[in-house]
Amino acid sequence: MSRLPNIFYAQSGGMTAVINATAAAVALTARNHPERIGKVYAGENGIMGALEEAMVDLSRESDAALNALRYTPGGAFGSSRFALGTPASHPQHYARIIDVFRAHNIRWFLYNGGGGSAGTSMHIANAARQAGYPLAVIHLPKTVDNDLAQTDFSPGFGSVAKYTAVSTQEAALDVASMCRTSTQVFVMEVMGRHAGWIAASSALAQQDGTGAPHIILFPEIAFNEARFLAAVERAVASDGYCVVVTAEGLAVNNPMVDTESVIATTGHGKDKLNVHTGKAAPYLAALVGQRLGFRCHFAVSDYLQRSARHIASAVDVEAAWRVGETAIDMALAGADQVMVSLQRKGVRKVSWGVVPVPLPKVIGKEVCLPRNFIRRDGFGITDACRNYLLPLIQGEDYPPYHQGLPKPAMLKKIAVKKKLPLFLMP
Repeated sequence: MSRLPNIFYAQSGGMTAVINATAAAVALTARNHPERIGKVYAGENGIMGALEEAMVDLSRESDAALNALRYTPGGAFGSSRFALGTPASHPQHYARIIDVFRAHNIRWFLYNGGGGSAGTSMHIANAARQAGYPLAVIHLPKTVDNDLAQTDFSPGFGSVAKYTAVSTQEAALDVASMCRTSTQVFVMEVMGRHAGWIAASSALAQQDGTGAPHIILFPEIAFNEARFLAAVERAVASDGYCVVVTAEGLAVNNPMVDTESVIATTGHGKDKLNVHTGKAAPYLAALVGQRLGFRCHFAVSDYLQRSARHIASAVDVEAAWRVGETAIDMALAGADQVMVSLQRKGVRKVSWGVVPVPLPKVIGKEVCLPRNFIRRDGFGITDACRNYLLPLIQGEDYPPYHQGLPKPAMLKKIAVKKKLPLFLMP
């Protein structure tokens, strides 16, 4: 029986249209090194797979099945938002994870997630060191919010940005055709509680920097009701209609907002509140209808924007793949406690290098939209922002279709035999 070291890969947090491309790249690249890598195990439901010793053996999957993951949205092995805690607060969680890794000769932990996952990766690295267990930890970035530090962009963002820009453009054409006798204002809500990157990407739908979306509302800019309503009136007077894109984290300074629709202060000001997911668009639509009398429709993109693999950015897919591929190269080169980072090269012809960044530089940092990326009036983006965003939505990487629908990957998902007693969650 081979005693080559094995890899544990897991997906964490909210999903993206391209996270499975990273998973496929990890598994397929590892196959190129049979003399150094034993098996790649995928944790079921993220870090829960390590706690519950619930793993899928990716060595039992065909190359074709793994390649099909490139075109499949969601998380192929399940994700988790389980709060693992810290080694100090929940030592039993970390002891269990190290026991499972030891039992299955897992020497590399590859965690595919956002900022919280970077912190968890560091905690597990520290727990392994304290236990005297040789474990290398590599964080693989992923988040549609694009708020991770020390990387040019996060895989997953380019595709949600492309979906948002396309959806804004298409909806605007629809509203423009109806505004004479029907809908005059359309509000679309996108993800982003604290960071306005996705909302900003809607501006790529504009032609020559003008037209729809007429107004973008960012979490970074305090919402001013009077200025907003005036901007809506101007757009309708000029174009006959108005398209508004708002981040879910609409920052409201307004005591009239129903407190049930508010989640927390943002930290930007004690009186500023962020409207809860799914409440920003209806709030704005009601405001426009009541104060201005315009006919107004709204939509909440929610999961649709992050699962839209059919219109994924080719740049984003390639980046997600390279992150997984490079993670294996870094692991074999002895990297530990790092994140795989994308670094932009060039200006006219943009490309990205992939380098390791120490985890401490990533943890606890949230990258919001810089003020110089937001137009002076707070309702749009600058040329600097457009120049940053535009390369990320380039190209298409269409999935294969069957009977008119995208064809997702079909995996065997053969479970790894358990070796330890059942772990009872405290």
